[in-house]
Formats: sequence, C-alpha cells, structure tokens
Amino acid sequence: MSGPGQGGPDLAADKAQALKLTPVSRETLQRLETYVELLLKWQQTTNLVAPSTIPHIWTRHVSDSLQFAELAPQAMTWVDLGSGGGFPAIPVACVLADKPGAVVHLVESNGKKAAFLREAIRATGVPAQVHAERIEKYVASHVNSVDVVSARALAPLKTLCDQAFPLIMRGAIGLFAKGLDVDTELTDASKYWKLEVEKIPSKTSPEGCIVIVRNLKAQPAT
Repeated sequence: MSGPGQGGPDLAADKAQALKLTPVSRETLQRLETYVELLLKWQQTTNLVAPSTIPHIWTRHVSDSLQFAELAPQAMTWVDLGSGGGFPAIPVACVLADKPGAVVHLVESNGKKAAFLREAIRATGVPAQVHAERIEKYVASHVNSVDVVSARALAPLKTLCDQAFPLIMRGAIGLFAKGLDVDTELTDASKYWKLEVEKIPSKTSPEGCIVIVRNLKAQPAT
C-alpha cells in the first residue's frame, strides 16, 4: 500500500472526510492540496507536525484549521501566533485568497519552520506574511488593529491571553484551539484576566473545542 506522501488510499479517505466536515471551494481545495503536498515533502527533513498524525493530516490538521475561518467569516486581517507548520494560518489564508485586502500574519521564531512557511506561501499564492521573531516582540511592535488573533497547540490559555492582549485590546477576537483541559485552563486564566469567552465544539475532535475570547481585561491587582 502506498504511503500518505504518495496519495495512498488512507490519505484519500481522510481527505474526503475532511471535506465533508469543512467544505471549501475548488480554488481553495487546489491551494490546500499544494500546501499539503509541500508539507509532506518538507516533513521528511523538518518536523512540522507530529509524525503520528500524518495519515490523518486532512482531518487532524487541515479541517481542524478551516474551522477557524468558519468562526470569523468577515475577518480580513489575522495574526497567527506560533504558526509552526502553518496550522491554522495557511488553511485560513487559502480561504481568504479570493478576498481583496485580506492578509494573514504568521509569527514563528523557529528558522526552519519560518522558511517552510515562506515557501508554502509562495507555492500557494495566498495573502500571508511570515514574521520570524518572538511573539512578544511582534505583538509589542504591531500597532495596526487586526480582526483575529489565533493559536493552535501553542500554550495554556493564560499564556495566550498574556501574549494576545495588546491585539485583543485593539479590537481583535481570540480564537484558540483547546482540548480536554479547557475548563482547567479557563479557571487558571480567570485568576489573571476578565474573559468574555465562548466554547465552540470541534468538528474534528470529540474532546476538542475552539475558545473565542473577547473584551479581555486584566484582573485588578489584589
């Protein structure tokens, strides 16, 4: 049986399942296919995603990322923190590619991953920019308002609030993928932040959700 990199039956079935969960246009699908093909190639020498997830790359990563775009359909300017292998930023950018003026900013300090992201943007032609610097430095120097700040598999919610606060303060909403520990993370974050949150169940993971954060404010010092 051919492996995932050769478009084997397992990957084809996973792709079909992903497109049922999160349908996209033909143009968006073509961009996503280019991206996945490139990721599988780079994965052989650079660890972009957990190797165990490769057979389910479409449902586990692509479809999971497309949910972000569905939750903010009017958003035109995104900042994705710790983009890693490009999830959710590149799939979101694939969706936004037909919207004039849309842009996704990918913040990734790892040099090899930043190089992959630049190549993925070039190959797919999506409206995105890579910022190879630490999150704190980028957020502190980014003065323009954005619509969405996103993160997936990056850090606990309290840390994400710390990092994203300057952007959310200027009007962005936070979209953060979370798993089984989401309630514990919310409890911890609420010790430091006043959060207006909404939990959206994941379409791709029974125990997962995307936390929407709005109107973030620091708790008063005690």
